[in-house]
Amino acid sequence: MKKMDYQNVKGTQDYLPNAELIRRDIRKTLEDVFIQYGCKPLETPILNYTELLASKYGGGAEILEEMYTLTDRGERDLALRYDLTIPFAKVIAMNPTLKMPFKRYEIGKVFRDGPIKTGRFREFTQCDVDIAGVDSQIAEAELMLMALDAFKKLDLKVSIQYNNRKLLTGILDVFGVGSQKINKVVLILDKLEKVGLEAVISELNDQELSTSTIKLIKQFLTDERNSTLSYFEAFSEENEEVRQGLNELKELESYLELLSINKQCIFYPLLARGLEIYTGTIYEIFLTDQSIKSSIGSGGRYDNAIGGLIGTSENFSTAGISFGLDVIYTAMSTFENELKENPNIDYYIVPLGTQKESLLVANYLRNKGYKVEYEMSNKKLGKALDKANKEKIPYVIIIGENEVRNNQFKIKDMFSGDERIEPYLFN
Repeated sequence: MKKMDYQNVKGTQDYLPNAELIRRDIRKTLEDVFIQYGCKPLETPILNYTELLASKYGGGAEILEEMYTLTDRGERDLALRYDLTIPFAKVIAMNPTLKMPFKRYEIGKVFRDGPIKTGRFREFTQCDVDIAGVDSQIAEAELMLMALDAFKKLDLKVSIQYNNRKLLTGILDVFGVGSQKINKVVLILDKLEKVGLEAVISELNDQELSTSTIKLIKQFLTDERNSTLSYFEAFSEENEEVRQGLNELKELESYLELLSINKQCIFYPLLARGLEIYTGTIYEIFLTDQSIKSSIGSGGRYDNAIGGLIGTSENFSTAGISFGLDVIYTAMSTFENELKENPNIDYYIVPLGTQKESLLVANYLRNKGYKVEYEMSNKKLGKALDKANKEKIPYVIIIGENEVRNNQFKIKDMFSGDERIEPYLFN
């Protein structure tokens, strides 16, 4: 008989209790912040029709290449969701009576058959908030503020880079990049920090752009003033997209200053994410210590997705943000977080030949609302106390025949070493 291969599928992993406890704590922290900001919970199916996820209003060509597809018994083309954004847009499209503005959060697994690196897997958990029905940049400001709040509560220092799709595509139009090449050029510019200026210029040459266009782009990339909005003023006079993008960013910056978060939120004119879906402001969240180089959260405005799914030119103002639970966990698990006390067990009951009586005490304490672990494997007292020390359990209850005879049980404080007697009527 051939031995079964017990490996996990590449890009997936198990989280044993110690790891899963940290992940659940992260999840609860994020969920509490989402609720604090007035977001309502939503659950969407993991399985979707391929046609929905492959919509041009979805994740774009790069993500579609990573989509897991399958067919059911009825030979329908299905796919596993690769994000929570398009399923959200589908919910809005299917429920026209939803009151606007509509703020929702969803935490769920998504799947992408893509490259694997630190904190990035093929099955992973996203934590999303989206706001539909708000035209103003106040939606983006609230999402950015919420992100900073969440990471403060998680004790992770972060900064947010932001830009505007209209600003970037508009300025490339001014430089003479044709509309059919703009998306490709933006993707090349997005690699600047990774590959450097010369490699970017070389890739731009491969796009058969004119010499003057490449010269203008190079000037733009190397001009130190490009990190200020005032740099774009002159271009806004000759290009409507630049003008709109600039106005949106000015409005956003007025909110960031008002909220005193403008030091943590940095304008970066080359940020260029999610080309196929985003229509306005975009942002990415990075750890300030750079222990993980890739972003640990991102988002932006995508005003065309819902109308596109419905099949109308109707504009649904929508902005969203997404946090990767797995990459946040990876960031947090690199710290030496010494557990002071196990938050998941209040009492550990050790029976010394008193299984039934100890079970009664466990039941009694659980009914009072305590979290109780009951030792079922007849461990000797020394080994049971070792386990309690190792797992940082705060209190151990030892129940022997003497305790039963005297209608009491002993509670040992594992941190101070103190003991106290608690009356309990066994008979």
